[in-house]
Amino acid sequence: MRIIGLAGWSGSGKTTLVTKVIPRLVARGTSVSTIKHAHQGFDMDKPGKDSYAHRMAGATEVLVGSASRWVLLHELRGAAEPRLGALLAKVSPVDLVLVEGFKREKLPKLEVHRPALGKPLLHPDDDWIVAVASDQPLTSATVPVISLDDVDKIVEVLLIEAMPIDKLEISVS
Repeated sequence: MRIIGLAGWSGSGKTTLVTKVIPRLVARGTSVSTIKHAHQGFDMDKPGKDSYAHRMAGATEVLVGSASRWVLLHELRGAAEPRLGALLAKVSPVDLVLVEGFKREKLPKLEVHRPALGKPLLHPDDDWIVAVASDQPLTSATVPVISLDDVDKIVEVLLIEAMPIDKLEISVS
């Protein structure tokens, strides 16, 4: 498996870009999985569902399976938030893992940047950023800058710059 991240400030368009590149990668025959970091708590389950009742009763894990998909919900119950390496260990083998968020991790990353947000670029302080995708030219950038609208070029960069997971020092604990 190879891995590359998409990093940027909230509102920069990381998720929108991920949803644009995945179909193009899949069309090329590349199997893709994603790992997304959420800063706030989130819930994929809802009250009234059996799985929700199982979790609320205290189950650490609830696995729901059907003919279409399966999902494993794991409650931390006060345990530390898992590191990226621990989450990667749970992903089935694919050609490429796209990591959205985890901007402090040491893995190759494409920065998604919109100057209108008023936030600074991440790349001057992060040697792992290989390029920036932006909606405006960035004369101060010291890495390649790609238009956010040039999804084909972004896909090329992701494929070229992704690294084998076993070549990275990503902590499992």
